[in-house]
Amino acid sequence: MLMLLLRQRILFVCMGNICRSPTAEGVARTVAARQGLQAHFEFDSAGTHGYHIGEPPDARACQAAARRGYDLSVLRARQVNSYDFVRFDSILAMDRENLALLKRACPAAHQAKLGLFLDFSGRYVEDEVPDPYYGGPEGFEHVLDLVEDAAAGLIIRLHHP
Repeated sequence: MLMLLLRQRILFVCMGNICRSPTAEGVARTVAARQGLQAHFEFDSAGTHGYHIGEPPDARACQAAARRGYDLSVLRARQVNSYDFVRFDSILAMDRENLALLKRACPAAHQAKLGLFLDFSGRYVEDEVPDPYYGGPEGFEHVLDLVEDAAAGLIIRLHHP
């Protein structure tokens, strides 16, 4: 019962924070709200690289998300910082490369917070969310499929441990 009173702080991480991680943030926030659980979670996203700091998510990610009822328009890219390792309860990378970068930057005391987002997926065997940046619209749709499933699994697992 105590777990229900705590607010879980989740950070989603990809490389540039304009495609995958803001999609995960927007989807997770909406899924939690639709279940009436928004007070139990805090979601954010960041990139391991500072390529796009201050920029909105990729227009293709926003369009694909909007078609499914998710609004990414208010999000802005930022880079992971040292305080994130302290502040967040879980830091979930979209792929192994970004997870490795996080592991190198994360203090030993917070390493247990790191993981792959798709570890929460129940329907897909993939363990990485592929980067859709250089592909076509179908890549953004596939990212949404993966992210919707993993977000639902994440919320279930953290809300009902």
